[in-house]
Amino acid sequence: MSRRYGGSPAGTVVSLIADIAALILILWIVLYLFDANSANTTVSWVHDAADWLSGWSHNLFTIHSADWRTVVNYGLPALLYLFIGHAVATGVNRA
Repeated sequence: MSRRYGGSPAGTVVSLIADIAALILILWIVLYLFDANSANTTVSWVHDAADWLSGWSHNLFTIHSADWRTVVNYGLPALLYLFIGHAVATGVNRA
């Protein structure tokens, strides 16, 4: 694996899970902003996964623009998954 994922195997797993969760959320933001075909199976799967990952943050902020609402309500969980996931992984690697 790359140098970024060095350390204990448990820390590596935590980092990878956080990165994958954030990637799915960011991918949904991009697909939404580019008006991807929601009837497509892949787009539908990404949307369902992003909804599940960000369920706690839906309508956290009431922004009138649908584009900005999507960016904030899916982007915030992505940032938190990255921040918290990598902080936990760092703690696991130090232990």
